[in-house]
Amino acid sequence: MSAPDLTHREAVPAGLRGRVLRLVEDSRFQHFITCVICINAVTLGMETSAALRAEIGTLLLTIDRIALSIFVIELLLKLFAYRLSFFRNGWNNFDFAIVAIALVPAAGPLSVLRALRILRVLRLFSVVPSMRKVVQSLLMALPGMGSVAGVLLLIFYVFAVLGTQFFGDSFPDWFGGIGATLYSLFQIMTLESWSMGIVRPVMEVYPWAWAFFVPFILFTTFMVLNLVIGIIVDSMQAIHEEEARHERETREGKARSEREVIEQRAHEERAGMAADLAAIKRELQDLRAELAGTRQG
Repeated sequence: MSAPDLTHREAVPAGLRGRVLRLVEDSRFQHFITCVICINAVTLGMETSAALRAEIGTLLLTIDRIALSIFVIELLLKLFAYRLSFFRNGWNNFDFAIVAIALVPAAGPLSVLRALRILRVLRLFSVVPSMRKVVQSLLMALPGMGSVAGVLLLIFYVFAVLGTQFFGDSFPDWFGGIGATLYSLFQIMTLESWSMGIVRPVMEVYPWAWAFFVPFILFTTFMVLNLVIGIIVDSMQAIHEEEARHERETREGKARSEREVIEQRAHEERAGMAADLAAIKRELQDLRAELAGTRQG
């Protein structure tokens, strides 16, 4: 899913569509949907308990159906308000797919889809702005992380070939082949039992093995991790700057509109004053003409 942006529209439509649009964009409506998602998440978790299903299973199922109905109504309202522009927003498409999966009959061979109901919880990503920013930053960071993944893969391959040649004869379970070595190096990179589980037993046979494992850990665990974190932070900063720029342009546009309204009113007032002055001038001329006629008479 590409980095989504807000649904654009030229102006707020009038009539019923405009009222529906203001409703779905109202913060109170968004908070209500967030509460429904959280309640539905709790009930779906409670359904995993056999004891709770036996005691209040009917209630849990009823709450689940009510929540799904609310989600369907929400999507219908957005479709009515946004029309085709609804599908220009990546988050709207995400919500539509999640609700569509929930509407598929979970019976017979499709019974496994019942487990996918928990995907509704992921709608919090589209409802909560802070979560939405994190997901957007991750999506924006994917190209940069692809380069980091390439560097990491190259380092893994070089060390896997070396590790197989160095330690394969004595430790065939860990370094007997390129695949086994890659898996062992991945375990070492995650720092899961890397010292007592792999490195120290190897160093008992090859005391110099620390010169192989320590640089590998430094390169993969710390340097690459910091690169990934840096890319994500940079993406989040870019999103923050874009939002700040959008808010600034919105304020400037509003200020320009207000200035145009003020200037228009001032122009109308000046035109009105000029018309009044012209009328007064004509009245004075008429009075002068009458006075002149009276004197002559």
